[in-house]
Amino acid sequence: MKISNFKNKKITVMGLGLHGGGAGTAKFMAKAGARVLVTDLKKAIELGESIEKLKGFKIKLILGQHRTEDFINTDLVIQNPAVPDNSKYLEIAKKHRVPVDTDMGIFFELCANKKIGVTGTKGKSTTAKLIFDILKTKHKNVVLAGNIRSAVLLKLKKIEPKNPVVLELSSWQLHGLQKHKKSPETAVVTNILNDHQNRYRAFDHYIDDKKTIIRFQKKNGLAVLNYDDHQVRDFGEYARGQILYFSVKNDLNKLELEKETVGAFIKNDQLVFGPDEEKIIAVKEIPLLGRHNQSNTAAAVSVAKAFAVPIKDIARAIKKFSAPTGRLEKIAWNKDRLAFNDTTATTPDATLASLTALKEKYPQKPITLILGGTDKKLDFTQLAATIKEFHQGGYLHNLIFLPGTATEKLRVELQKINFNFAGNQALDAFDMSDAVKLAIGTMSQQGVLLLSPGAASFGLFAHEFDRGEKFNLAVEKYFS
Repeated sequence: MKISNFKNKKITVMGLGLHGGGAGTAKFMAKAGARVLVTDLKKAIELGESIEKLKGFKIKLILGQHRTEDFINTDLVIQNPAVPDNSKYLEIAKKHRVPVDTDMGIFFELCANKKIGVTGTKGKSTTAKLIFDILKTKHKNVVLAGNIRSAVLLKLKKIEPKNPVVLELSSWQLHGLQKHKKSPETAVVTNILNDHQNRYRAFDHYIDDKKTIIRFQKKNGLAVLNYDDHQVRDFGEYARGQILYFSVKNDLNKLELEKETVGAFIKNDQLVFGPDEEKIIAVKEIPLLGRHNQSNTAAAVSVAKAFAVPIKDIARAIKKFSAPTGRLEKIAWNKDRLAFNDTTATTPDATLASLTALKEKYPQKPITLILGGTDKKLDFTQLAATIKEFHQGGYLHNLIFLPGTATEKLRVELQKINFNFAGNQALDAFDMSDAVKLAIGTMSQQGVLLLSPGAASFGLFAHEFDRGEKFNLAVEKYFS
């Protein structure tokens, strides 16, 4: 495939979206000389920021609807990752033998550089960004792209020969690579947790899409896998090339592993690498909070060592690293109180990890938790049990509930274990500003305010980052 293949072709971009991917794809195709039409079920008033990005380009917009003819009278349909495969319009395109592709599928065809793909239910963004920052010490022009609120195809012009490309890959983006039978040369899997069950018919289907990251690797490929997650560990059965395991729970040298598969792990409060246990950095020097972020760091170190980055450069990059936007990000603090934005915690497991991280870091600062939203058909049993345990232990002061189906589901689980907050320790908010105002009015004088919803954002917010931005604004207004 060449960029010139798109010249004078009629292309339908299905899904303009709010994160920049649809707009970027449309711009890329317009620059390539294609006749581009973008269609989205959202109305123009909801897509203002994305529409603004298309100014100056000859691109036709069909908004608030999809038209059958736009999926028939076209040479190619480019499917936004958020569009499910069972869309009737995609079926119409396939019925009329119109090819359907994704921006990531096209990117893999056009980009010949070595690619480092990072996937997992949680930790993708943090791990990908940390790998990028570390590799930048050796490859100044390394590129970061993928599921990071940017258009992957627009990155092509920035990619220089021989420079690696770091890609954050969602399950949906990986699904789009299956028809191309392509995997990144280096694959990193952080974990597999229950997620997106509102989109997948079964959890096994979700796992199968994740396996695409190594399924088509060649013998010179590298799979960097989380040994602590048994489902990720099992991915090794599909690896054709080298495997590097990383761990924060096991001394990998005490396990029956082949020496060449020993990656980064924690021993004696040090993050070490390989069978010779090269010391990389003391655990206390890792700036990110929580065991889950130690795991993300171990994954990044394993990749960095495979790319022969010197230890001193790895350690320096880790020490300088800060949490990406909305990922247990400290946004405000004063003498006694702290506020953290963890809006990307869209599953109960993610909220559990953040609660545990803050409890370990600030055991004397009770947490006020803002949570809730739209359900993704996930299980809230363990989160409910942890809320009860942390409250009874004095680590969780109170809850502020955002409205939504996940909130109601969590309430049911709390009722099942006969747990009720007293008085104003569990309050309902009608929007984020109200939630933060209630939280600050009721939180401990020496406490932590945490937004970690454990649920999706749609309904009340445009997307999870809109939710996080509204939290930041409210904290700025009320926090002192």
